[in-house]
Amino acid sequence: MSRRAIAAILIPAAIATLIAMIVLWPARTTPPTSENNRVEGTVTAIDGRATVRLDDGTETSAEIGKKVRVGDQVVLLHTGPDYAIVDHQRSTPMIGMLALTVAVILAFGRWRGLTSLAGLAVSFAVLLLFIIPAILDGSPPLLVAVVGASAIMFAALYLTHGISTHTSVAVAGTLASLVLTGLLGAGFTAALHLTGVATDDDAFLSATLGGIDMRGLLLAGIVIGALGVLDDVTVTQAVTVAEMSAGASGWALYRAAIRVGRAHVGSAVNTIVLAYAGASLPLLLLFSTGTQPAGDLLTGELLAQEILRSAVGTIGLVASVPLTTALAVLAAGRSHRFT
Repeated sequence: MSRRAIAAILIPAAIATLIAMIVLWPARTTPPTSENNRVEGTVTAIDGRATVRLDDGTETSAEIGKKVRVGDQVVLLHTGPDYAIVDHQRSTPMIGMLALTVAVILAFGRWRGLTSLAGLAVSFAVLLLFIIPAILDGSPPLLVAVVGASAIMFAALYLTHGISTHTSVAVAGTLASLVLTGLLGAGFTAALHLTGVATDDDAFLSATLGGIDMRGLLLAGIVIGALGVLDDVTVTQAVTVAEMSAGASGWALYRAAIRVGRAHVGSAVNTIVLAYAGASLPLLLLFSTGTQPAGDLLTGELLAQEILRSAVGTIGLVASVPLTTALAVLAAGRSHRFT
């Protein structure tokens, strides 16, 4: 497979992604506005109720719904004549945290760090401007996720790593693995009879937005979640082959790169499982205090969804290594064919 062959695959895929985004682009790009009854202020005194100085300078008495101290910046809900503290303001520390994150990335990564931030910005733009509004507009969630993930993949990988053969190989490997992940997710979701409605939040969303395919939403989350790990692995494999290609035959190069890939996959698989376990830790603690048999817990829809995410994401990740490595060896040139 030559560089032209890879281009012959990726260019139509990019065009198809663009056309699909245009077709699926939501007619309503902004959510409907609603009356805002939330105000912000600073706690000045606590005596049964909290005295809060609002940002407009006025003071009011508020019911304490959160643990607060004098000096805390809080969010209040205005219901009729009364106020209630419902949350803390977090904008200032969050801005500081994000600024520190950006500074660390730029300090270490320099130009590459800047391009990675540009890729991250594109990812958020696609997620917020296309994927979420398109799903809310009634488009099939899985299709929207595949198209959106493909757009993120093309933009983020080329922005971060530049236009090169190994980047194109990584894009092709990621695309193939994404398709495999989506197909496996759809198959196992049907086999496990999952509905996508496993929590009160899921039920509320389904009742509030009745037109949304909750099973498709589950699959969409699997595809988007898999993309974050896949691009890391595929780029590593493509670069590894490019660096090791001098003076090696096709099979020798493939075997050497696969050894590197196995080590990377070992760490990445653990990352996937721990990431899902960490996100579900409060739920796992709750289940551990109950009396329901472990087998019933594991096969219940709530945990079955988390196991599905981990299993399908892991299979897609493992499959991406031989796929990307083979493409990279074939793209390295005639001297590296599998002979």
